[in-house]
Amino acid sequence: MEHQQTLLEFVSQQSGKLLEQTVTHIGLTFISLLIAVAIGLPLGIVIARRQKFAGFVLGIAGVLQTIPSIALLGFLIPILGIGPKPAIAALFLYALLPIIRNTYTGIIGVDTAITEAATGMGMRPNQVLWKIQMPLAMPVILSGIRIATVINVGVATLAAYIAAGGLGEFIFGGISLNNTNMILAGAIPAALLAITFDFLLSRLQKIKLRKYKAVLFSLPVMVLLLSSFYLLPAAYGTKLLAGFTPEFMGRGDGYLGLKKRYDLNIRTVVISDAVMYKAAYENRLDVISGYSTDGRLKAYDLMTLTDDKNIFPPYYAALVVREDVLAKYSKLADVINILSGRISDSVMTELNFKADCLHQSPEKIALDFLVNNGLYKPPTHLHNGTIRIGSKIFAEQYILAAMYSMLIKGYTDMDVATKTGLGGTKICFDALTNNQIDMYPEYTGTGLLVILKADEQTVNSLKSNKLVYNFVSDQFHKQYHLRWMLPIGFNNSYALMMRRKQSADLNVTTISELKNYLDKK
Repeated sequence: MEHQQTLLEFVSQQSGKLLEQTVTHIGLTFISLLIAVAIGLPLGIVIARRQKFAGFVLGIAGVLQTIPSIALLGFLIPILGIGPKPAIAALFLYALLPIIRNTYTGIIGVDTAITEAATGMGMRPNQVLWKIQMPLAMPVILSGIRIATVINVGVATLAAYIAAGGLGEFIFGGISLNNTNMILAGAIPAALLAITFDFLLSRLQKIKLRKYKAVLFSLPVMVLLLSSFYLLPAAYGTKLLAGFTPEFMGRGDGYLGLKKRYDLNIRTVVISDAVMYKAAYENRLDVISGYSTDGRLKAYDLMTLTDDKNIFPPYYAALVVREDVLAKYSKLADVINILSGRISDSVMTELNFKADCLHQSPEKIALDFLVNNGLYKPPTHLHNGTIRIGSKIFAEQYILAAMYSMLIKGYTDMDVATKTGLGGTKICFDALTNNQIDMYPEYTGTGLLVILKADEQTVNSLKSNKLVYNFVSDQFHKQYHLRWMLPIGFNNSYALMMRRKQSADLNVTTISELKNYLDKK
């Protein structure tokens, strides 16, 4: 039986990457906090002195904090691109409200008798502010900074989706691969950072009043120092930067396999596949983990590097269906297999191009394809059962789910409920085996390496596409009571990609040549 890796073993194996992520996470948190304090503190002072503006300013800051973090990042990417800029901007906006509100509350909460006495002694308004109100309000102000820090530590995990780094890299990779050790390796340090910073700031709040002047000067210096942590990981490693999806980072046929088979060592960031192609096109990334049938290859003039050591197995697409569902609905298998052999690599690339670059809806793309190939039938509008179709969270899967939905509605008396965008492989597969969905499109290479976790000897023995398909189909039937339907026709293999011009400039066309180039640097 294969040894089950413990959390300590995983952390030990990934200690270098974990340290890099932690340092980056601290830097992201405090860069945004520094900006938030620099802007929020003066704003809080202004509205405390001109209280007619307080409702408006606090209202705007409150609205910003209610925007879901993923949506906020989505709004910022078209303006600031990917990487640290949108992440820092989003964290800054989330940190503003507690800093502004607590500064305002702390200052107006100072007893008016004290401020009036100070004014009566001849103090000017600015002297009253800095010598009386600010020291007395400091515990409340530090409480706001404390809240903002904890919020930012948590929200900073989302920065990993847009290539800004941080502990979210392990968290999202673990979610995609259903790897508990990977999730905990990111989540535990993030929680410890939040607890540590919260404790340290709570100690500052208890400092005696006469020492607050030292706090006022030392706190910005400490925050600035911690902000510089973000620059440390980028100062080391290779000159080229790779952007890999969370799932690719943890797969045996992904970055782990590249390191093992090719001894490839390149500086990496985790990034969502929704933005990684454009990031490569805009020179923000040098290498990405892509898909061979992705339409954005054409749109962004990218080229795939030849996998000269054959780390990536065949990824022929087919629908995986629960056997009890096929037994219950006798016509279903024949309807599903209507697409068998119909979609080649070039056809799927063109369909993906329409979704990714022309921004056509998956439903329109699916309908046009079925109509043009004489496969479309109008829905029967009979509801003698409902088939639940799932999909992963990228365009190709949405398109295939839409095609199968239309075929089932047109050729049978059944209705369809689609559950698209379920995330990575393990989320879809677990939904299937737990009877949450009835079918979803999968790839033979993913079934072989991610779900069945075939050993190296087995993988090497499967020399052809047909052998891989037969092995996966047989094992899914035996282990999970699932059936692989006939292959759709295209092979959507993983691939490493570079800008075409950069590939020519560096004379890198294969993964081995990339490895050799990195070794020279």
